[in-house]
Amino acid sequence: MSDFLSKVPTLDISKFKSDDDNLVKEFSDDLGMSFNQTGFAIIKNHGLTNEMTNDLYDTIKSFFNLDDEKKIKYYFPELYGQRGYVIKGQEHAKGSSKGDLKEFFHIGNPVISNPKNVWPIEVIDFEKIGTEAYLTLENIGLTILESIAIYLGLEKKYFTDKVKGGESIMRSIHYYPLNENDVQDGAVRAAAHGDINLITLLMGASADGLEIFTKDEKWIPIISEPDQLVINVGDMMERLTNKRLMSTVHRVVNPDKSKLNTSRYSIPFFMHPKPHMDLSCLEGCIDKDNPKSFDDTTAGEFLEERLKEIGLKK
Repeated sequence: MSDFLSKVPTLDISKFKSDDDNLVKEFSDDLGMSFNQTGFAIIKNHGLTNEMTNDLYDTIKSFFNLDDEKKIKYYFPELYGQRGYVIKGQEHAKGSSKGDLKEFFHIGNPVISNPKNVWPIEVIDFEKIGTEAYLTLENIGLTILESIAIYLGLEKKYFTDKVKGGESIMRSIHYYPLNENDVQDGAVRAAAHGDINLITLLMGASADGLEIFTKDEKWIPIISEPDQLVINVGDMMERLTNKRLMSTVHRVVNPDKSKLNTSRYSIPFFMHPKPHMDLSCLEGCIDKDNPKSFDDTTAGEFLEERLKEIGLKK
């Protein structure tokens, strides 16, 4: 095991939900330290059941198996990729001109009426299964944010009203089968990037490929068990905490030639705050040894800037 992976703990979130203050603090300290050192943690006993996970993967595979002319009905460029289908190659990493070798489908908060979620009529129970998974992941994410708040010395519910019922997105990704022509110009399934949001919850993917760029400038694969969630810090959280919690660059590499023509599926849940949330660096994260690193901005302003940088908004 690499030194980096040895610093990424598998944490039992049930400790945080216990009535034992010592266990709550232990979980918060371990999570915060992992986010400080690596930007990542692995969580177990989170409440997303294997049945829910399997149902969601079966559902998204049914959608991506549709003909392109059927999928394109659910592509709405005027929504800037915030709901529905996003076509192959549209998104690219910040600073890259090559489109990622993927297509994806976005589900937003079911209580938000504008924009509304888009539900493909060709896929049975997509709305029911997608909504249940979204709300479950949102609740897990809110618990993680409570733990982060305690670690940072904030009120436990500091993030709750800023995030719950807000702009979070569940992204179902299909890294489609490739041929050698697809990858000749250096295109990859997902180029190196940091996530925009506060934190990301990643369900177990259908195949390997996720890699993390470490502080000693090495790419290390991250592999979790099917019943675990990989949690990583996003750029908004790094800004808010003045780099106390680090957003780690990661990528999804192409498989070797023998597996180029196979699909890979992945479902990250991006915890976004409401647009008005102030992302100015927290006073408690600024001192003489750690001067303020970022200009003041709001979540909405930062998201607008980044959507343009990755090709989802003109």
